[in-house]
Amino acid sequence: MSLLLSPYEQGKIHLKNKVVMPPMCMYHADHDGKVTDFHLTHYTARALGGVGLIIVEATAVEPRGRISDNDLGLWDDSQLLGHEKLISHCHAYDAKMAVQLAHAGRKSICKESTPVAPSPLRFSEKSEFKLPHELTLLEIEEVKEHFVQAALRASKAGYDLLELHAAHGYLLCEFLSPLTNKRHDRYGGSLKNRCALVVEIAEAILKAVSLPLIVRVSADEWMKDGWNVHDTIALSLALKEVGVALIHVSAGGNHEQQTMPPLVALYQAAYAKTIRKEAGIATIAVGLITTVNEGEQLLGDETCDLVAYGRELLRNPNFVFFAAKEQGRKELIETSYLRAF
Repeated sequence: MSLLLSPYEQGKIHLKNKVVMPPMCMYHADHDGKVTDFHLTHYTARALGGVGLIIVEATAVEPRGRISDNDLGLWDDSQLLGHEKLISHCHAYDAKMAVQLAHAGRKSICKESTPVAPSPLRFSEKSEFKLPHELTLLEIEEVKEHFVQAALRASKAGYDLLELHAAHGYLLCEFLSPLTNKRHDRYGGSLKNRCALVVEIAEAILKAVSLPLIVRVSADEWMKDGWNVHDTIALSLALKEVGVALIHVSAGGNHEQQTMPPLVALYQAAYAKTIRKEAGIATIAVGLITTVNEGEQLLGDETCDLVAYGRELLRNPNFVFFAAKEQGRKELIETSYLRAF
């Protein structure tokens, strides 16, 4: 029996299989942050191809929170229609839909805005990266409200789940790290203080909407004296306490000079297993996972509960159909495509 192709059930989460399309920025939105025909084609193709859960790319909660001027957004009601249409298209093929609510922080390269961060530290000396403005406590409250309002819009649009982006060096990740958070107030200093904003936003979202919440984390920032997997376990325990359903486990991204491990298959998956075991929370594994057997292996040895295929789903929107053939489950293949398998 295929573990990868069997359903996943947890509370309000009901997926037809354990294949996840993780959020991958496409930079195809117009300056207004709205869904375009590209997004409708891109995501619907993966829904038609059998993916169980699609997590839409980083979607900004305010204009200055975009990574680029071509990011999707959910900061305004005018953006709802495109998301509603996208969800409808993908639901037609029984894919469940999540959206990653994001704020780029100091890594924003938008031309007409000043990035913000916990501390005024540039990500890079490259010209496209500006010196960020250090958020005041009042401004932090405003950012929290931006996340809640975006979550409300996502719920209204019809998303099945939400994902909070606290990874890869973007704003919430910046608050977590002692290397990028040099604050001396209640959001800086101790591990608990540095985790506070992520936990508070997760709790506020869960109080505002009745959707399951995933949190994307960088388990290790690959820097001496930086954020590490032990810190991530502590954060995951706090997030579990407020009702977060899944931890989506990645790594790195917070520093230009990070020391990355070798880029080999499953190179980040061990983090998901450690967090799953030590924090007692369900996880999504990532990290150059490309084959059916790798997914089955990760599920079989209890590394994770769901498997994210990023680059592989860019290469092959019909990955699930290939898995179905390999696992002797050809009844899962879209009938119009059966002749190809």
